[in-house]
Amino acid sequence: MTQQPYWGLGSDQLQQLSQMTQQWMERMQSLQTMASPFNAVGAPKGLSAGLPGLGALPGGTPPVSFDMEKLQAIQAQYAQAALALWTEGAKGEVALPKDRRFAGEAWQQNPVSSFTAASYALHAKTMMDMVDAVQGDEKTRARVRFGVEQWLAATAPSNFLAFNAEAQKKALDTQGQSIAQGLQNMLADMRQGHVSMTDESLFEVGRNVATSEGAVVFQNELFQLIEYKPLTTQVYERPMLFVPPCINKYYILDLQPDNSLIRYSVAQGHRTFVVSWRNPDASLGGKGWDDYIGSAVLEAIEVVKAISGKPQINALGFCVGGTMLVNALAVLAARGDDSVASATLLTTLVDFNDTGILDVFIDENFVRFRELTMGQNGLMPGQELASTFSFLRPVDLVWNYVVGNYLKGETPPPFDLLYWNSDCTNLPGPYYAWYLRNFYLENKLVQPGALSVCGEKLDVGKIDMPIYIYGSREDHIVPIGAAYASTQVLGGDKRFVMGASGHIAGVINPPAKNKRSHWLRDDGQLPADIDAWIDGADELPGSWWTDWSQWLAQHGGKKVAAPKSYGRARTEYRELEPAPGSYVQAKA
Repeated sequence: MTQQPYWGLGSDQLQQLSQMTQQWMERMQSLQTMASPFNAVGAPKGLSAGLPGLGALPGGTPPVSFDMEKLQAIQAQYAQAALALWTEGAKGEVALPKDRRFAGEAWQQNPVSSFTAASYALHAKTMMDMVDAVQGDEKTRARVRFGVEQWLAATAPSNFLAFNAEAQKKALDTQGQSIAQGLQNMLADMRQGHVSMTDESLFEVGRNVATSEGAVVFQNELFQLIEYKPLTTQVYERPMLFVPPCINKYYILDLQPDNSLIRYSVAQGHRTFVVSWRNPDASLGGKGWDDYIGSAVLEAIEVVKAISGKPQINALGFCVGGTMLVNALAVLAARGDDSVASATLLTTLVDFNDTGILDVFIDENFVRFRELTMGQNGLMPGQELASTFSFLRPVDLVWNYVVGNYLKGETPPPFDLLYWNSDCTNLPGPYYAWYLRNFYLENKLVQPGALSVCGEKLDVGKIDMPIYIYGSREDHIVPIGAAYASTQVLGGDKRFVMGASGHIAGVINPPAKNKRSHWLRDDGQLPADIDAWIDGADELPGSWWTDWSQWLAQHGGKKVAAPKSYGRARTEYRELEPAPGSYVQAKA
């Protein structure tokens, strides 16, 4: 037999393709056989919490059953498509699926790889069709879908050197150097405990990220308060306080000078402060939700008031920071305290009825497990949180880097946002467990009087101030409908804006780049659901930041001379260390 070139198709490879197709057809028959008992007696032994090959599904999913008519139709469609695919493969005329994982020229030039990619696409479609045949409640179906999607993402032929035509070609072109470098990359990632998404050696907090000039003017065991140097000769009399999420570091709001929301706020004439959370260690393992509201958010509000000498401030909360800010505002409302003149909420959950894809993890068993293991003391490891969020988009945020780093021996390009994303933080166990039960599981924040925080019963409807609410259209962590739901439960005069893109990219969208769009309603109406709001909204080009700046200016008060020093003279609030401070430097 004459050996074909690397990109050719020999008779031994034709036999391999035939065997692969036959194996997959047998697997489909096996799946149908195993599905049949589901309708009568539940899943076979060993499959009670998952699908074949998937392992356990999240949250203790009950046994699943299938619509047998749909399953039989899927099998027939698969058999027909598989036969057509084999015929195309025998002729060397396989069309690659429209998937960027298989878009390279090497995939097209290598018939074995192109057949493998096409076969994978067929199997993936069939598996997802089977998910649609699952009978059960929406949560069970969502969990099955999530499990299947994870399995399909992990088993893509692009993830394996034996099938990845691009990685093979690069190995040949570099005489094996790409494989050697890939092994070095893998060992380095094993040492650091996570897959590299960017060249982390090129970034340093305080040198080329988190560089806005400022100083730490207060700190306690939970946070440092940073005040930023004014960029204008006058500032609005009411200062601005940023409350970022404590599940990440604050400098997502201050990555680079040209995409820093903090710098933008300062440049617009606001005396700006930010909470920089401490990365918890074992000494903070007993801290709970009340500690973070009372000794952090409410404390920060009081310190900013004391430094500025003003009775009111403006405040902004991002993601979980927004939920914490709403808790603090509800506490203040219960006390008759109007210290906050206006609030801005960015991709924030207040009504937890729709929590998007994260809902697949949340049920009584999951929450109870967290309460038993860390509800009284302990830490939720930052890397576990980071991995969870990455696997919400496994193709983009996990396997993309596995292929590039290890199979191709590449160093990912520098990207400040992904450096920040990898700089994870821990959470105190009691804080995390309380948050899961009272918000994600039981949705108590929108139930008047159902929660007591810092000794006060909360009623978010009594928060009476102007509130600017932003949601991202493609957000997979805070779905746009969930962000919008805040308009229906918070009191006060509310303004809602929808931005393009996702949870982070939608928020960090500076006007100078003139990217993406945002949507507003001229009539200011806030109907019951997001679809009705969108029907009456206009799409506007560029960033939502300019609209927010104009809105915030209305609540800043009069202009006064910018301060010439940090903190407040002759008080305990003075410069402790330059920004970005020491708390943000601590690694999980």
